[in-house]
Amino acid sequence: MEKRKLIGRRDLVLLAVFLVIGLILLAWWQFRPAAAGGIAEVAVDGEVVAELPLAEDAEMVIEGYDGGENTLVIRDGEADITSASCPDGVCVRHRAVSRDGESIICLPNRVVVTIRGGEEGDVDGVA
Repeated sequence: MEKRKLIGRRDLVLLAVFLVIGLILLAWWQFRPAAAGGIAEVAVDGEVVAELPLAEDAEMVIEGYDGGENTLVIRDGEADITSASCPDGVCVRHRAVSRDGESIICLPNRVVVTIRGGEEGDVDGVA
């Protein structure tokens, strides 16, 4: 009786091709350019308090819940929280955001910074 290999040479080549395609797609997703004309939407306790364009460098001190403060810095098309009065500092350690839908959240101060993409299409919907 012949012994059959579980994984043949063709299987390994096919697996390698899929792996390379996956790595290329992952690299493209990570390094794609940010949306032109994006804004940083700042919300405190669920209410939008500011909308800042990513195209202009700016710094803003956000007054959060119960007297807490976060410092938002917009530089080179990215929004970043550089300091916060919260005890854990997770929002400060978060990387800068620049793509549509990305956000930085500070739970103790109830601050959310969300990136909203730039230009939208002409058609909102078709009836």
